[in-house]
This record gives sequence, C-alpha cells and structure tokens, in this order.
Amino acid sequence: MDRKYPLTRAVVTVVATTLLLLACSGEKPENLLASAKVFMGKNDFKAASIQIKNALQSDPNLAEARYLLGMSLWAMGDVVGAESELRKAMELKFSRDLVVPPLARAMVALGQGKKLAEEFGKVDLGTAAARADLQTSLAVAYGILGKADAADAALVAALKAEPGYAPAMLAQARRKLTQRDVDGAIAIVDEVLVKKPNSAEAWKLKGDLLFHGKGQNDDAIAAFRKAIEVKPEFLSAHASVAQILLMQGKLPLASTQVDAIKKFAGNHPQTKFLSAQLAYMEKNFKLARDLVLQVLKVAPDNSRALNLAGAIELQLNSLVQAEAYLSKAVQKEPELALARRMLITTYLRMGQSAKALAILQPSLAKESFDPELPSLAGEVYLQNGDLKRAEEYFSKAAKADPKDPRRRTSLALVHLVGGNTDFAFGELQDIAASDPSPTADLAMISAHLRRNEYDKALKAIDGLERKQPGKPFAANLRGRTYQARNDLVAARKSFEAALVIEPTFFPAVASLASIDLLDKKPADAKKRFEAVLTVDPKNAPALLALATLAARTAAPKEEVVTLLGKAIAANPTEVAPRVLLIDFYLNEKDFKQASSAAQSAVAAVPDSPELLDALGRTQQRAGEYNQAITSYNKLAAMQPRSPQPLLRIADVQMSAKNSEGAAQSLRRSLEIKPDLLDAQRGLIMLSLEAKKYREAVAIAKDVQKQRPKEAVGYLLEGDISAAQKNWDTAMSAYREGLKVVSAPELALKLHAALTSSGKAAEADKFAAAWARDNPKDATLSFYLGDAAIVQKDLNAAERHYLAVVKAQPGNAAAYNNLAWVAGSLRKDGAIGYAEKANQLVPNQPAFMDTLAMLLSEKGEHARAMELQSKVVALQGNNPLFRLNLAKIYIKGGNKDLAKKELDDLAKLGDKFSSQAEVAKLKSGL
Repeated sequence: MDRKYPLTRAVVTVVATTLLLLACSGEKPENLLASAKVFMGKNDFKAASIQIKNALQSDPNLAEARYLLGMSLWAMGDVVGAESELRKAMELKFSRDLVVPPLARAMVALGQGKKLAEEFGKVDLGTAAARADLQTSLAVAYGILGKADAADAALVAALKAEPGYAPAMLAQARRKLTQRDVDGAIAIVDEVLVKKPNSAEAWKLKGDLLFHGKGQNDDAIAAFRKAIEVKPEFLSAHASVAQILLMQGKLPLASTQVDAIKKFAGNHPQTKFLSAQLAYMEKNFKLARDLVLQVLKVAPDNSRALNLAGAIELQLNSLVQAEAYLSKAVQKEPELALARRMLITTYLRMGQSAKALAILQPSLAKESFDPELPSLAGEVYLQNGDLKRAEEYFSKAAKADPKDPRRRTSLALVHLVGGNTDFAFGELQDIAASDPSPTADLAMISAHLRRNEYDKALKAIDGLERKQPGKPFAANLRGRTYQARNDLVAARKSFEAALVIEPTFFPAVASLASIDLLDKKPADAKKRFEAVLTVDPKNAPALLALATLAARTAAPKEEVVTLLGKAIAANPTEVAPRVLLIDFYLNEKDFKQASSAAQSAVAAVPDSPELLDALGRTQQRAGEYNQAITSYNKLAAMQPRSPQPLLRIADVQMSAKNSEGAAQSLRRSLEIKPDLLDAQRGLIMLSLEAKKYREAVAIAKDVQKQRPKEAVGYLLEGDISAAQKNWDTAMSAYREGLKVVSAPELALKLHAALTSSGKAAEADKFAAAWARDNPKDATLSFYLGDAAIVQKDLNAAERHYLAVVKAQPGNAAAYNNLAWVAGSLRKDGAIGYAEKANQLVPNQPAFMDTLAMLLSEKGEHARAMELQSKVVALQGNNPLFRLNLAKIYIKGGNKDLAKKELDDLAKLGDKFSSQAEVAKLKSGL
C-alpha cells in the first residue's frame, strides 16, 4: 500500500541542510559563491552564509567571499559581524564602490559616526549609486555628531549624485524632523512613496512622523501595517504598532501584536522588551521583571530597558534597585523625561529630597518643558522647604482637564495667586477630601506656609497624615512648620516622630542635626548621621553630611578626606561625594591630590559631565591649560547643545592669554545660545582689552535688543564708556536705561559716574531724589555707606547705613556695618546694632566677629572670648578671626592663649598678610 506522509517543516529543513553540506564537500570556491548568490537572491541568507563560509575554509583571503558574507550577516541583523567582514573585504582590495557604502551603513548602526566621518568623509567613489549611498550614511553620521551644516551638505551631494535617491530623501525627511518641520518631512516621504510605493522603510518613517510628529496614532498604525505588508518580518514596524497599542491601553490588541512578533523573532531583545512592557501594564510585575532582566543581559546600557526596569522596581517598592536603574537611564539619556520623573519620585519616597531637587532642576531649565513635571516639582520644592517655588510650580500645573484632581489642584492655586483665596482654599479642601492622592494636601500645606498660616498648615498636615499612615512625610512637614514658626522644641519632637516611623528618613535626620548645630551641639549632630550609617552603612547623604560637618567644624583635613573616601567607597558611581572631594582639595590648594581625585573619578564614572567638568577645573587651577581644554572639549562633545563647556574653554584660554581663541570659543557658545549673557560679557571684556570699543558697544546694543526690559544692556554700554573715562557717554547710557527700568544698579553706576566726573553736587542731588522716589530700595544708600568708610567719613557712613535699616529693617549686613561704624565713633548703640545683626542672621561668623570685638572693647571679655571662640570653630581657616581672638585674649589678660594663637598665625608666613601686626602683638606680650 502506497502511503504518503507530508514531511514537517523541521524535517525538510534538516534534510535540505544535510544535502547542502554534502554538496559542499569538495566544491570549488567559485561554485560555492555562485550557489551563495542564488540563495541571497531568494533572501535565504542563512544558507548563503553556509556556502560562503565553506568557500572561505578553502581560501580565507577571498575578497568577494568576505564581501558576500558581510552582506548576508547585515541582512540577518548581525551588524557587528557585517562590519568586520566588510572591512576585511576592503583590506583585501575588493571593489570600494561595492564595499564602502554597506560598510558605512554598518558603522552608522554601530554608533561609529565620528570614525566614519574621519575615514570616509573625503572619499570619492566611482559610481553615482555608490556616492549617493556613502553620502547618505555620512549625512546621518554628521547629524548624530551635531554637525548640521555638514549633514545638509552630504545630503545635497547624495541627491546630486543620484537625483531622487530614496534613502537620501528619507534621511532628508529625518533632518526636517530634527528641525521640527514635520509637514516638510511628510511631504518628502510622500514623494518617495509616489516613486516607490513598496518601500517598507518609507512607510515605516511615515508612521514614525505621524505618530511622533502629529500624534495621529491610527494613521501611524496604518502606515506601519503597510510597511509590514511589504516586508512581513519588519520587526521595528511590528514593534511600533505594539508600542502605540500599549500606549493607548489596548492590551488585548497589543498582546496579539506581540504574539505575532514572537512567531518570527521570539528571542529578539525587542520582543522581550515589548513582552515586559505588556506584563508591566497588566500589573504582572514579577513577570515583567524577569523579562526586562533578559533584555538587560543583552543590552545592559539600553536606557529604555533601564527605564522600564526602574519603573518595575518602583512598583515593587524596591527603591534602592529602582534608583540604580533609573539613575543609569537618566545618565545614559538625559532627555528621557519619564525616567527622570520616576527617579525624582524614587528619591522623594526614599526621603532624599535634595537629590530629587538636583535631578529635577535640569528639566526645569529646558525650553521643551515636560508638561507632567510641575506638580512633581511643587512636591519636591515643598519637601525641600522652598515654599515660594513649591507654590509657583503647583500653580504652573494648571492645564486643560479641570476634572483631573491634579489639574483642579493647580487651578485652585491659580485662583489663590490671583487673590481669590476663599474659593481657592475651599476647592483645595474639597479635592483633598475626595482624592486619595496627596497632591491637593501638599498644595494646600504649601500655600498656608507661604502665607505664614502655620495653624492652618498644621491642620492640613493632619489630613495628609490620615492619607499616609505609617509614612514619615507628614511628621517631617509638621517639623518644618514648627521650625518656620521658630518653635524648635515642637519641631524636634515632630522630626523625632518621623524617625520613629522610618529611622533612616534622612530629611528628618538632617533637620534634627541642624537644630543640634543651632544649639551648639555638633557632637549630637554627628551622632545622628552615625546612627543612620549603623543601619545603612552605604547611605550617601549621611556620609556626605558627616564629611560636610567635619569640614564646617574645622576638623583635621585627614578626617574630612577619610569621610569622603568612605562615601565614595560605599557608592563608587555616586557623583556628589567625588565632586566634594575634588572641591575640598581645590579649596585647600592641594592641586596634586585634587588632580588625582579627579582622574580617579572620571575613570570610575566616565559618562559624568559633572566629573569631567571638575577635572577640567582642577587642571585649570593647576595651570595645566592644554589638559583642561582637552577635558572641556570632551565635555563639549558629550553635551553638544550646551554652551557651558565652551564658556569653560574660553575661561582657560583667557587664563593662558589666548584672547583670539577665547573670543572664538565665546562666539561658538553664542551660536548655541545667542542671548548667553556670560559669553557676551566675555566678548565685551576681550574687545575692551583689544581697544575695539565699537565692537564692545555693538554687543551691548545686541543685549539691549534681546533684553529690552532689563538693565543689563545699558549697564554694559555705560561700563564700556566708563572704562574709557568717557563719563558723559557713560552717564547717557545709564540714564537711558533708567528710562526703561528703575534698576538700583543703574542708579549706583550713574552716581559713581557723576562723582568720578567731578559733579559731586549733582551726584548728591541724584541720590536724594532716588531715595525719595524709591523709599524701599537701599542699594544706593548701602553703596554710599561703604564708599564713606573708604573715605574715612564715618559720620556720613553712619547716616547712610541708618537710611538702609530704616528702608530695610531686616538687612543684617547693614546692621553689622552700622555696628562697626558706631563702635569706631565710640557710640553707645554699637553693641545693640551688632546684636540685631546676629539676631537676624544667627551663626554668621562675620557678624559674630563684629559683636565679639565690640564686647571686648566694652570690657565684657568673657562673653567676647566665648563668642569669638565659636567664630573660630565655625571658620577656623580664616586667620583674621584668629587674630581678633588673640586681641580679645590680650584685652582679657589671657596672654598664654593669645601667644598660642599668634604663634600659629606666625607659622602661616606669607599666607597671612597681617604678619607685621602679629609680630607687634607678640612683642607686647
């Protein structure tokens, strides 16, 4: 009986492969390559690669075989292997017209844009098709490198070589997208599709443009499906459809799409990633974690995978791991808004509000503002105690949907700012009562604190606590409220209550330590940080706080360095302790150690802009200008859209007396940001040095146009004339500015110009008029007081400082200066003024020093010695304070203590300019 059984697909494959291998045995290389080309023509690249590899076993130096293997590997998605084989083909002198274009494409795919530009940027190939292909790859490379003009020129060259060349036109469309010309990009893609309606790449790009540029999700899906119709296993088109469906929350359809991808690319990292996303949205977080870990094994630095991994850990309340993933994601891709938001949220949950603020601030400075950020920003500023900014950002969160509790909260705050307080607070209370989230509660607390309504704030905090039982945030806010009310006893109890809930909640620890320091108990503050480290030895904020406390209390250099070293060892990739260590050495002028610390830091965290900047600063301070410029150039390459590295380079070039280079760097920074004031100031300074006054004035005029309602442009113009002692022209600029804006700086400059030009009477008349018209401004009066001290006219100085404190009763600096003047005039109120300054700003060494010296003069030696000893404890590296302590010891009859201080000062030698006074005091002992 003749029975026919159909062979399964697997069996057919095995048989075909076996026959293929048998056929290969003993075949000539040219026959094997001919067979490979047949397979390539059928898109069977796996079979083709087997043939080619067999040919290479016979002769490894077959250039055509290397080329064909490279093309087969490229078609199978092995970009690394393709680049390697194509480069071998080129080295074996295979046709450059054939091998260079695909090699260039592989280099772009591998992120070797800079290498591609350097190696092939000036290569001229023989055929038009090859030239068009290469120039298109170069255009992509130049675009990635931020060289827009070179990218555009390369595309022009590609289309000149082969008009209508589709890949170049698609690249041109992508360039349009970077310029935010979405309609122009779509028009180009449509033009390609008219000529090549079966271009899967064009349909895919059109889908991307419709999705990302227009937000037309359904039309985008249609375009992606058209690309799939042309190229059924087009993974990125399949993935884009799945991404949109996931974004729309259409989970069953997304699941079907992911299943379709699994049929032809089940083990591909992109498939695993989509599966992880789907599991995450289905709230199957453990499965999502397993899947995303598989992706990270293959691509450990993929920012999107890191972002998803962080989101999963955040949902599982694994905050330390969430921070690790999300911080790495933000480091790899700073523009990834979602990762940044989640990292901020993670830090808030960890109680690390200072870190949350540090991550938040770069996003707030961007022009393309993340619309989801304001509410979160309000919470961050509230946790950091900045009530004004908290209310500002809660207000900015007002958007289109008035039914959303967050939006209602924001709208209520807008009403609050507008003066409709009763409605605003009523709305906030209503939202807080019905919404389980803490957003409205936090906004209400922030608003009450800004208005100094402490009792109402405390009541709102009670509501927050009911929503978040077992969390330390409410207790911490209660402590901050009592602190603002200057009730330190109640504040301490509240912070301690927060620590009962969560013993390592750092904001409460830090607040208690600050109260300890106010109580003159630095040892207690130190114990608090040490207690955190007992529970969590790698707690970075606690380690940094200990190091900062050691530096503040004049601990030995070795102790500060050891503490910072421990912080670095506990968190090797943490940037903050490394920057602090570098800056500590720089402040100590220990450039050798600073350089060593900076080099180690950059080696440990090579992708950190902050550390590269610190290395550059270290090299600059050490006079290693070439090395500093090299570091800043790396920083500029890392941040091509930031003008700051170029400002750093210009600063180094100025230090190195390279004015021409500095001017060039400043102009480059202005190309990035045309209204960058620091660069404009720098160019004006260089123009003045070169006596190019017209150029300087032209820049000042540009500033005036860019900032029409600000004083700075007129100040710059006036200062340019003042530098030439053209007082009339300077005064004209200052007066012109005062017509635009009533700025104290302009008034001060005008008064100085009048005085310098010999018009003292007119200057006095102007000062009187300014004081009359601006009763709340004391800038000019303060300046006149300082000027009177320089001129040794103490009676005039006293008069001006009295005017300052009358206009600004909270101006501690004015009270301090007034105290010094009154003391010099032997007036009774001097100590009262000094005590007022210290009351307004406690623990300010300069103010304490003034009071101590006045007390000593009055004969209150014990109190003076106690106070000045605290000054030295707070700022022991200031030799002037130690000299004053010695003087107080002498007046109090403590010659031994005075001698010890004076001996220590004498050891400073040239580092202290008052050695003559030190010697005189020693000789009188």
